[in-house]
Amino acid sequence: MSRTSRTKGTGDPDGAGPAGDRAGPAGGPPAVTAELPDYAERVLGVAELIPPGKVMTYGDVAEWLRSEEPPVRGGPRQVGRVMALYGGAVPWWRVVRADGVLLPGSELRALAHYRDEGTPLRGPGAAAGGHLPRIDMRRARWDGDGDGDGGGGASGGG
Repeated sequence: MSRTSRTKGTGDPDGAGPAGDRAGPAGGPPAVTAELPDYAERVLGVAELIPPGKVMTYGDVAEWLRSEEPPVRGGPRQVGRVMALYGGAVPWWRVVRADGVLLPGSELRALAHYRDEGTPLRGPGAAAGGHLPRIDMRRARWDGDGDGDGGGGASGGG
């Protein structure tokens, strides 16, 4: 993947997102263009590959990058950091925690995306106070197959 410029913090018109998705003047996205580090570009590139209705964990994305040529070092925490800083420019809701709990602070917006895309969901978990569903990781996890129908996911949690 070549190093390109992306507009930081855009991609979710619903307001502040998980990834520097801050409104600019007149409520619009900021017009900040920055060259991203290679690692960030590659993480965002993987996020863009995940089909609608499917998800990958932070660990899955890190494992994917380690398997690329040339391999990229980094783990789930580094992927999470990239998503927190730059993920608003990609479908951020498709990169998730391994336990399927929705991203704290963005639960309702993520849930709207999951419902729109038909992402498999499960009953509420204790981490959400028993009020919000979780992602059904067994059915929603994408293993990188091109058809988007790869259940079971990549090995290695996140």
